[in-house]
Amino acid sequence: MKVAVTGGIGCGKSYVCGFLRRRGIDVYDCDSAAKRLMRTSLSMQDSIRKLIGAAAYTDDGILDKAVVSRFLLASPDNAARLNSIVHPAVAADFEASGMQWMECAILFTSSFDRLVDRVVCVTAPLELRLNRIMERDGISRDRALEWIECQMPQEEVLRRSDFEIVNDGTADVDMQIARLLESLF
Repeated sequence: MKVAVTGGIGCGKSYVCGFLRRRGIDVYDCDSAAKRLMRTSLSMQDSIRKLIGAAAYTDDGILDKAVVSRFLLASPDNAARLNSIVHPAVAADFEASGMQWMECAILFTSSFDRLVDRVVCVTAPLELRLNRIMERDGISRDRALEWIECQMPQEEVLRRSDFEIVNDGTADVDMQIARLLESLF
């Protein structure tokens, strides 16, 4: 059985996946994999250069985040165009990894939900998410809110999921994960 852990920015996916890893469960991190593939896959680099331009990578082969950011902000269609390169590569890499668990913030918008049998949504109240993001990234409340608003609403992600882990600062997250593991296996 393949299981995805998802949820919006600041909800605590990384905490849940860290707990799973401490229990000996390998968890494929889609975000890290995308960054690794953009750094190491020559075919992906070629495709990104064709899409964005040669300046997308430095002479040393390092992705120029400022150039990519400008490209993404230039048009709403640009994110979809870049995702059409990155998402298939990440999906193939996950399938080749042999791992049964994945962490993916954009599970439904990337259509990665088709790669798994069950979905676990980690939820947290908006104010707590905002505080976590601001503290973690050293950004303003407005910027943190922009990031949250760029993602699918938490209620919709939860509606499409099979399980919920409430990470509100008071609920026992470890106990919820233990119960989840018992119900899955």
